[in-house]
Amino acid sequence: QVQLVESGGGLVQAGGSLRLSCAASGRTISSYAMAWFRQRPGEEREFVATIKWSGDSTYYADSVKGRFTISRDNARNTVYLQMNSLKPEDTGVYYCAQHRVPLVSGSRQDGYTNWGQGTQVSVSS
Repeated sequence: QVQLVESGGGLVQAGGSLRLSCAASGRTISSYAMAWFRQRPGEEREFVATIKWSGDSTYYADSVKGRFTISRDNARNTVYLQMNSLKPEDTGVYYCAQHRVPLVSGSRQDGYTNWGQGTQVSVSS
């Protein structure tokens, strides 16, 4: 069983940047696509970004494309989300998750498992 722990959230002004980390323990995540999701206040959890197991392919929600970058370091068993040009509407709890099936990618929430506890991101205007 993989345990995922997110960190790096905080309070930032609009236009600022944050870098989230997702550290995995228990087993290697190197064969699995990883993703970030978020839950904004009063809304359902939504897809943000995903990265292929090999790290050579990424996919983003339209709302964050061009501002966020997902990356991974399989040697460190860690996934990152660099968030630039943050907007107040980016406020929410950010979660990382591991895809259920090795070597398969996707953006559907039901394809993911081993969710972390989340990290709060707050962007002030």
